[in-house]
Amino acid sequence: MIRVVVIEDQALVRNAIVALLNLDPFIEVVGEASDGQSALTLLTEVRADLLLSDIEMPNMSGLELAEQVAHEGIQIVIMTTFSKSGYIRRALDAGVRGFILKEASSDYLIDALKKVHQGQKVIDPELALLALEDNNPLSRKESAALKLTEEGLKTSDIAARLYLSEGTVRNYLSEAISKLNASNRSDAARIARQKGWL
Repeated sequence: MIRVVVIEDQALVRNAIVALLNLDPFIEVVGEASDGQSALTLLTEVRADLLLSDIEMPNMSGLELAEQVAHEGIQIVIMTTFSKSGYIRRALDAGVRGFILKEASSDYLIDALKKVHQGQKVIDPELALLALEDNNPLSRKESAALKLTEEGLKTSDIAARLYLSEGTVRNYLSEAISKLNASNRSDAARIARQKGWL
């Protein structure tokens, strides 16, 4: 029996996935959550073998959730409508074992969960090629600075949050702008977000 937690912010979609998975005699849905933060709380109450999570959700994304639970030995399968190369790369780096588009058939989804539970990785070949072809040129610090820029923070606030000097933050932002051929730091953050790098 595979004990699964389903994490999806759209209640109707989540309910449909739970109903579908519960039809399989080898899968038991032991919990559901509407975002990554709720899932973390739920994981203190239930034992799960596998998380089936959306990527883009409020409070904590599926990728952030994957990064949080990677060391706990819980297998993670990401489902999304977005085939952004940056998402795939970040998911793999976070230890995600499966990456499934929501357009996939129900049989494909159930088969993927079983394969992941058996220790295999399941990633659509087209998505895997997309991830290989598009390398993120940003360093971790550049990405962190852009993410805070996206939140509307000023250079001094970004410096305080990252424990860096303002000059160092300006250098990181300048490098990010240059690497992404952006017109300014807001444009760089927008480009990085579109690519799935933030």
